[in-house]
Amino acid sequence: MDEALRAVADPTRRAILLLVRDEEVAAGAIAGRFPGISRPAVSQHLRVLVAAGLLTVRRDGNRRYYRLRREGLAEAATFMETMWSAPLARLQRAAEGEESARAGDEDAGG
Repeated sequence: MDEALRAVADPTRRAILLLVRDEEVAAGAIAGRFPGISRPAVSQHLRVLVAAGLLTVRRDGNRRYYRLRREGLAEAATFMETMWSAPLARLQRAAEGEESARAGDEDAGG
């Protein structure tokens, strides 16, 4: 999980993940979406994402095609969800408690 979180900390890598989220994309097409970044730099970003388990790569001749590996994000997503689920559950209980208290006040003629 640590490697995946470090990889997605970079905004260029997050943008790459969005590009390959729904379909397989050739490395050249990915690099073409980042005109201000050299192709070797984009290749390095792709290597980091593959090493972190966030992308798969398929070779076809001298071309490389990248696709999101959703399982690579699963552990980090689970961790992030636990950060939100407990506070949201507390908020829900508090809101329901207030709603019950208001309903009780109204029933009492308040």
